Amino acid sequence: MRFLSVIIISLCATLTPSPAFAGQADVIDVKYECAEACTFWVTVRHADSGWDHYADRWEILAPDGEIIATRVLGHPHVNEQPFTRSLGGVIIPVGISDVRIRAHDSVHGYGGEEVAVTLDK
Repeated sequence: MRFLSVIIISLCATLTPSPAFAGQADVIDVKYECAEACTFWVTVRHADSGWDHYADRWEILAPDGEIIATRVLGHPHVNEQPFTRSLGGVIIPVGISDVRIRAHDSVHGYGGEEVAVTLDK
């Protein structure tokens, strides 16, 4: 009987969700509108599990990797996946027409899917 208990405990430990299993944050869609400044609507997918592991921001990057703007995500979106958040007032430097949008999560950092956008300014 003791052997069976060990197997059950091992299975429970293996099947219990862990923040590490939530994976990286992926950008799955980007919409934008530009006049003097731009507004971006970015859709992120991540298996947020609570305050210990959630998508905590997304960023707009220039072609050289310089961060143009950051949208901080102030809380987990456990029951809202995927989710879309906007950022307005983004000034794209002169001469830049291509940007990348990447997401960040509180455990893995960067590394999920990114979206490249060519701006029609």
